Amino acid sequence: MEISPAHSIKEAHTDSNPLSDVYQLVEKEFAAVNHLIPRKISSDVAMVEEIGQYIVESGGKRLRPMMVLLSSQALGYKGEQNVELAAIIEFLHTATLLHDDVVDRSGLRRGRVTANEKWGNAPSVLVGDFLYSRAFQLMVELASMDIMAVLSGATNTIAEGEVMQLANIGNMALSEADYREVIRCKTALLFEAATHTGALLAQEADAAQDAGNIEILRKFGLHFGLAYQLVDDWLDYAGTTKTMGKNVGDDLAEGKLTLPLIQALKVAPAADQALITHALQNKSQEHMSEILAIVEKSGALAYTHAAAVTETNLALACLAQLPDNPYRTALSTLATFSLSRLA
Repeated sequence: MEISPAHSIKEAHTDSNPLSDVYQLVEKEFAAVNHLIPRKISSDVAMVEEIGQYIVESGGKRLRPMMVLLSSQALGYKGEQNVELAAIIEFLHTATLLHDDVVDRSGLRRGRVTANEKWGNAPSVLVGDFLYSRAFQLMVELASMDIMAVLSGATNTIAEGEVMQLANIGNMALSEADYREVIRCKTALLFEAATHTGALLAQEADAAQDAGNIEILRKFGLHFGLAYQLVDDWLDYAGTTKTMGKNVGDDLAEGKLTLPLIQALKVAPAADQALITHALQNKSQEHMSEILAIVEKSGALAYTHAAAVTETNLALACLAQLPDNPYRTALSTLATFSLSRLA
């Protein structure tokens, strides 16, 4: 698909408050989401509430619930159920974070100690289960079989993606295609589900809604999510602990092959490939500075950067097919903001 210059990203850009206009556009709805989330985390079990509150209040821009609000309203939705849907998406995301940190043995997320580091693995896993089940309780309240089908399918596939990633730890033969399938399942799918279900909500409220717009917003979420993960994987070898909110080189320490290493293993000299392989197989950061240099000089960082730009442009090309309104513009702003993290 050809992308017009107005909707194409060649280079990332920064802004002092790049999302201020986006939040202002849905200020009332976003405030309602932030009010609903702690109410729905309420539990008679003190530890459930304590850990739940800790993780949902640990920062983050809540891009996924924001995308629910913007996607539904981009298609003219005027009701209030998008607030509940946005909270569901945030609960699903938060549950995956709790489980991911246990699996990855992470000690830092968003600049704060992880729940598993603070309370232990077992409580973190169980509270993650609580958040999943609470999300499904809220889905029942929405009473939409189409939305429930999308979200239940997404939840299942996300779990499969995590298992796929775990199974590929230390797999030096992991291809770029297989890597992309992992990130589609474990990261991109929840962004896709956010925009897809937001659009479905608008369709259910207005039977005359163009069905093609539902598919356009689904694809936008998919490409946005792929770009988002590609940027994250780029940052793990080009960022800082401060900018990422987690430790640089965590992927290497966990034995994960992401696109920067997959590409470096393809094009770097044999000696450099051997060093990367040794580090991954031993889950060692002993030669982190040398590996960072290899990833840079091999062009693997530039390759990953270009891949993120391509996915962002595909996302923006999807939006260009929708009716022009402030909500479509805000979705475009989110996409360019995500890419700006490459700067």
